[in-house]
Amino acid sequence: MLELYQFELSQFSEKVRFILDYKGLEYRKIEVTPGVGQIDVFKISGQKQVPVLKDGDTVISDSTAIAMYLDRKYPDKPLLPEGNRERGLCLQMEEWADESIGVKSRKALYGAFSQNQSFRTSFLPNDTPDFFKTLVGAVPPELLKVLGTGVGLSADSVKEAKDALKQDLEALSLILLDSPYLLGNSPCLADFAVAGLSIVIKLPDGPYLDIPENLKGKGIPGLVDSGLYETFFDWRDRLYKDYRKPLSVSTASDSSPTSIDID
Repeated sequence: MLELYQFELSQFSEKVRFILDYKGLEYRKIEVTPGVGQIDVFKISGQKQVPVLKDGDTVISDSTAIAMYLDRKYPDKPLLPEGNRERGLCLQMEEWADESIGVKSRKALYGAFSQNQSFRTSFLPNDTPDFFKTLVGAVPPELLKVLGTGVGLSADSVKEAKDALKQDLEALSLILLDSPYLLGNSPCLADFAVAGLSIVIKLPDGPYLDIPENLKGKGIPGLVDSGLYETFFDWRDRLYKDYRKPLSVSTASDSSPTSIDID
């Protein structure tokens, strides 16, 4: 069986899970817990980032490389359109999603964490000790802003990212007004990339991620609660309903996390 080394709330892991479910492939999730180790994933792939896919003796890292491998090895339900123009647009949009939505949504999420204590602690795993939840929640917003500035997440850069995301979501909503998918009448890699990478903007409201119930459907204030992007989120909900399998049928899961750094 395919093995996916992943982090449950990783956007790029979700992109790969979407593709695996769309193609009807069975796989086992191996959860990689953020930490100091670089043990199993580094040993099998030579790098520390997730997702990593293991298919027998073949190991592939990077979500785009995994998508291309799966399309070659398991060609049923292809990810790329047939026409040259549509194929090029699909590849371009997938790369744009990685570099735009993937980066900017993490910055905007950090801004939401720094402003909202309950939102911050709600992202902690279910088994997090209460004392640690209290500790995380008690971190002053001012301190988080200072820490963010030190790693390129100043208040200005967070606002910039959030404003840019608003433009991205508006553009995607306009594209989807007259089309069931981003590039026509069939889903392609671009759809699964955009949908997967947008999970930190708004988490899916359904049995798709192993997260606390109170977290489902939640997201970045100012984006998820704006009616301006209803077309986009309705499209994404439909994509989940049609192609993403519920947890109970899509995977087997390894309950013993692997400790490793997550980028």
